[in-house]
Amino acid sequence: MRKVCALFLSFLSPICLLALKTENVQSPSGVDIELSYRSLEPGEVVMVKISSQADIQEANVLFLGKKFPMGNNRANSGFYAFLGIETDINPGLYEIKVYLKNEFRRWEKTEKLLLILPKRFRLARLWVNKKFITPPPEFHDRIRWEAQILRGLYNISTPHWLGDGNFIFPASGRTSADFGERRIYNNTHYSTHRGVDISSTYGAPVIASNSGKVVLASDLYYSGKTVILDHGLGVYTLYCHFSKISVETGTLVNKGQVIGEIGATGRVTGPHLHWGVKMSGESVDPLSLLSLELD
Repeated sequence: MRKVCALFLSFLSPICLLALKTENVQSPSGVDIELSYRSLEPGEVVMVKISSQADIQEANVLFLGKKFPMGNNRANSGFYAFLGIETDINPGLYEIKVYLKNEFRRWEKTEKLLLILPKRFRLARLWVNKKFITPPPEFHDRIRWEAQILRGLYNISTPHWLGDGNFIFPASGRTSADFGERRIYNNTHYSTHRGVDISSTYGAPVIASNSGKVVLASDLYYSGKTVILDHGLGVYTLYCHFSKISVETGTLVNKGQVIGEIGATGRVTGPHLHWGVKMSGESVDPLSLLSLELD
């Protein structure tokens, strides 16, 4: 398995290896709070970390009108929260608030302003089977039901971190840094691409980018044979268009474990892996996860 992981890492696109930026702030009582991110742009991830938790009973983060509970990592050596910056956010200053409850059950608040920069996403035109643009009536109920299931999954937040160290690339092949791409299908249907595409050979293995729990392993109308992993704290990775699924819903998987094979099921133009990330219901660029230092 180590050889497989090393092979996949060798295909990393340089765009995901941008230097990690960190900022440090202190709470009123002197607790060190670290913010780290690849960049402060739409679709990026901001990680909030507290390494020392000796006197902290509970911690939460408030950002962009959402509450993000902080949870322990596997080693129980600190608190983490993962914040997704919305793809349609306007550039400007936004306040992040970190709330800590100390050993005396008293809350303290730490505030920090983040400058969100503008970003333009490119436009692409693609052609797919027309049934994925105008689904036949017999599929309407199925599509609505699948959408409800996915919304329900992403609204659940496991209160502790299930991941094991840094995220890794899930497949070998040519990676398109096309997260956020505005797509026009068949000159009629407009959508936003919520992941990155990895082109590879049909049947090539796909591995879990981090340890977690399989919360869905099923064939969906638009994304085809799909696996979704819950890594805890509202972080989910999804893997779409498989030709074969190798795991079952409800099981725990380890980072680097094979979970399926490259395919061309669902709305596709050819065999590839669509790799996506949901963070407390918000889609973020999976490549930004690869920059985070979680080891």
